[in-house]
Amino acid sequence: MLHTPSGIAVVAEDLAGMRSQAFGLAEYVALPSRFYAVRAERLLHRCLPPSLWRRPLTALSEKLLPSHEDLVFSVAGKGGAVGAAMRRRGRPVVQIQNPRIRADRFDLVIANYHDEIDGPNVLLSRTALHGLTEVKLAEARLLWRDRLNVSGRPLLAVLVGGANGRFRFGREEAEDFAKRLMRVARKADANLFITTSRRTAPEATAVLREAVESVGGILWSGGDDNPYRGLIACADWLVVTADSVSMVSEAVASTAPVYVQRLPGKSRRIGLFLETLQKSGRIRMFEDELESWQVQPLDDTPAVAEQMCQRLGLEELFTDGT
Repeated sequence: MLHTPSGIAVVAEDLAGMRSQAFGLAEYVALPSRFYAVRAERLLHRCLPPSLWRRPLTALSEKLLPSHEDLVFSVAGKGGAVGAAMRRRGRPVVQIQNPRIRADRFDLVIANYHDEIDGPNVLLSRTALHGLTEVKLAEARLLWRDRLNVSGRPLLAVLVGGANGRFRFGREEAEDFAKRLMRVARKADANLFITTSRRTAPEATAVLREAVESVGGILWSGGDDNPYRGLIACADWLVVTADSVSMVSEAVASTAPVYVQRLPGKSRRIGLFLETLQKSGRIRMFEDELESWQVQPLDDTPAVAEQMCQRLGLEELFTDGT
């Protein structure tokens, strides 16, 4: 059992997906949280895998370490190397994602079933952790529904990622995807709205923009007033590219049927993740038809957060995420 911590220190690379998972989990714990970036700027940190770093704490971007009173959330391999070093100094550490080192170097490890790890201190989740709670989706629905529900037509919302070392998504892939999106949008008389990410290649964005405008839809590719949450909250159908576990996990937290667009490439982890969601009936692969089927929102974050607090003896800090 831990002494009651004064806050949560998030230790990770400064990447949106890692921030989303850590702060999403932190929203269910009644403590303030702060981010500490891990930056592999030293030559040894750049050349060696994190499991072989001799002085992991020097990878932190700030000279001041998190307080001894903080509960540490470390994320992924680089964050995990720093988290394990903090635990050796007596800090309580929860590792998020597979750390690529022994799980017993942390108080608790929260990973996904598709990570294929286990242990007495490992909690497993079907979806990636995130902070897209029912309350936030309801707020987004109120904010966006009048802007997204055009002329009473159903909303086909598309969340697009990009190439990531495992999957390809360039001009050719975008052209094929765009043709099928236009076809199903016309057939369903749906309003097509696409949002891209920072990983979407400019040539793919250009192809998608031309396609969506040809059917009277909208593409958002940066700037203010990001509609991402509104699309998830308001969509009648969601289509998500297969490269991002985080985007798919947030999409299935909605009440909409979710389709996943296959991409050229291969990832065993993502394949196992999608297979789990398919077997649960929560997603289908995107082909040339839009169907509506009964779905229940799927988000394992609240249950995992509650189990974490129970395991650490911090039940009084668990909240419902509001």
